[in-house]
Amino acid sequence: MTKVLVPLVDTSVTELKGVGPKNAERLRKLGIENVQDLLFHLPIRYQDRTRIVPIGSLRPGDQAVIQGQVELADIRYGRRRSLLVRLADGTGSIMLRFFHFSSAQKANMARGAWLRCFGEVRNGPRAYELIHPEVQRVAEDEPAEVEQALTPVYPTTEGMHQLTWRDLTGHALTLLRRGGLQELLPRVVLDEYDMPPLADAVRLLHRPPPDQSQQLLSDSGHPAQRRMAFEELLAHQLSLRVLRQRQRRLGAPRLAGNGRLQKALLDRLPFSLTVAQRRVLDELRRDLAEPQPALRLVQGDVGSGKTVVAALAALCCVEAGYQVALMAPTELLAEQHLRNFTNWLEPLAIEPGWLSGRHKGKRRVRLLEGLADGSIRIVVGTHALFQEDVLFDRLGLVIVDEQHRFGVHQRLALREKGAAGQLPHQVVMTATPIPRTLAMTAYADLDLSVIDELPPGRTPVTTVVVADKRRAEVIERVARACSEGRQAYWVCTLIEESEALQCEAAEDTASVLAESLQGLRVGLVHGRLKAAEKEAVMAAFKTGEIDLLVATTVIEVGVDVPNASLMVIENAERLGLSQLHQLRGRIGRGAQQSHCVLMYHPPLGAVAQERLAVMRETNDGFEIARRDLAIRGPGEVLGTRQTGEMQFRVADLLRDQDLVPDVQALADRLLVEHPGAVKPLIRRWIGQKVQYADV
Repeated sequence: MTKVLVPLVDTSVTELKGVGPKNAERLRKLGIENVQDLLFHLPIRYQDRTRIVPIGSLRPGDQAVIQGQVELADIRYGRRRSLLVRLADGTGSIMLRFFHFSSAQKANMARGAWLRCFGEVRNGPRAYELIHPEVQRVAEDEPAEVEQALTPVYPTTEGMHQLTWRDLTGHALTLLRRGGLQELLPRVVLDEYDMPPLADAVRLLHRPPPDQSQQLLSDSGHPAQRRMAFEELLAHQLSLRVLRQRQRRLGAPRLAGNGRLQKALLDRLPFSLTVAQRRVLDELRRDLAEPQPALRLVQGDVGSGKTVVAALAALCCVEAGYQVALMAPTELLAEQHLRNFTNWLEPLAIEPGWLSGRHKGKRRVRLLEGLADGSIRIVVGTHALFQEDVLFDRLGLVIVDEQHRFGVHQRLALREKGAAGQLPHQVVMTATPIPRTLAMTAYADLDLSVIDELPPGRTPVTTVVVADKRRAEVIERVARACSEGRQAYWVCTLIEESEALQCEAAEDTASVLAESLQGLRVGLVHGRLKAAEKEAVMAAFKTGEIDLLVATTVIEVGVDVPNASLMVIENAERLGLSQLHQLRGRIGRGAQQSHCVLMYHPPLGAVAQERLAVMRETNDGFEIARRDLAIRGPGEVLGTRQTGEMQFRVADLLRDQDLVPDVQALADRLLVEHPGAVKPLIRRWIGQKVQYADV
């Protein structure tokens, strides 16, 4: 009777020799539960133990196997006791240095003994050294037994030694030789893209032959690594395409209004839309007129005018007799949208509703009744809009601001609020510019629009970086700007996460600045102020009753004050590029030249230096986003909630971005030509981590 081969994805790691309860738990923490998971846990680098290297050819930084005879072994007493052993092989000599050693180890390395060692070559006080190398005593005439493949070094966790990893992956590779890792990409695809079969790629990456380039493997540029990254990116792309297809099957209301309300708003605006705003608005109108749900990401730099485009799209929906929900991640941002929408829409006899987690009692009941009976046509709110008791009469459009702070699942939750059998259209806005390749991968279920033009009259902000020892000069600069009739922000940041400490620091700073700048009107805004107090201070700043506004980073998003032309950001080195760019976007909104002072506390680390240099060099949000991606990686740029659903095992969005166009094209083809491969690919790489991909 033929034994049925169990797929490796269904073979628990506990079936491997050496995996008891403790190691199984350690592996589980790394997301490794079956043999396929183990084989997809790839080495981060490799060591070459396949040959013995002449000592005379060694250079600092080399990792090598050497063999030679001990010429001397001596204990030295300095700041630290150490055992020094000089090893020679006829081509040269090298010093072995041990800070921790036993009498038995010292005896094993006595003068005249032959040793085989592995370690990294470093510069020592008098000669090259290996510090705490691996040492094996050998006979003088013993044949040079070496490894047959490059030695893998795995990402690990506490309690898992590299020898354990090599042992476990060795057992897994034995199972792989019998089969059990299904090839999911069609043969024609492998041939077209010149890719090796998956099983061959996995085998090579765990035990690369000596002739493989260590450099290429270390840079993750080997064809076997690219093969696996390609398939993983493809699976993520397919999962989002399937989601998109599913949503389109449900249908959406056609929102083709008569244009009356939109025209009324455009006539009242004190400015004309830019070419980019008009282009994006036209794209949205076309989307909303279709019977399939719109799914569009609208990117725009700080100050590019996304909100007014969103308001016009909302009016398109209202004209068609449907309701609109605008959702923002924080109350402050939601309040800002509410202010703008109220100013623009109240003259058109539309009063936006407002819903946050703070709303209780009769006020909340009235609002819920208004949404359920359709009398409230536009509502602005926070995540409170997700709650089960929030019901709409005819929800036609959902606008989500700063999508990356929510994540896919939360955005999708609002689709349940649509009319029976129909989905509301969805428009996602972000002022965090995301490089196109990253957006194409992370938001493959969305169409992409970019407002790539700032309104006329904006002057670029000049940014300077100064050490905090020049604080007195900075305060004098604030005094000078305010004496000339302009206004300024002073932003306080703390390394502590505690909001209470940040607010306390802002209060202390406000007191000190008020003392130093007598005659100036100093205001204070922080996260612990009640909404009404915050609103009053911001309103006073906008009307010019306050000269200098001291604030925590809550003003990352706030009211537009064209007269504010100076911003000082304390401890700027503690903020990321995206947040610095958002804060700086509060100024430069008028015609006069604006200045941003990034004040730091030395010494600066290399990453902080790079961030501040980027801020000094450019005002372009998309260039800043590109540099931010290079510095921090995609997980940080997109935000943890989003990337929590996009954990890659092999692929790297920055390193592998050149694969994305081919991956996208192949995703479209597979859905049409090889639909049977789609579900297994998604299951293999994403599993149950992203429920919406469970097709």
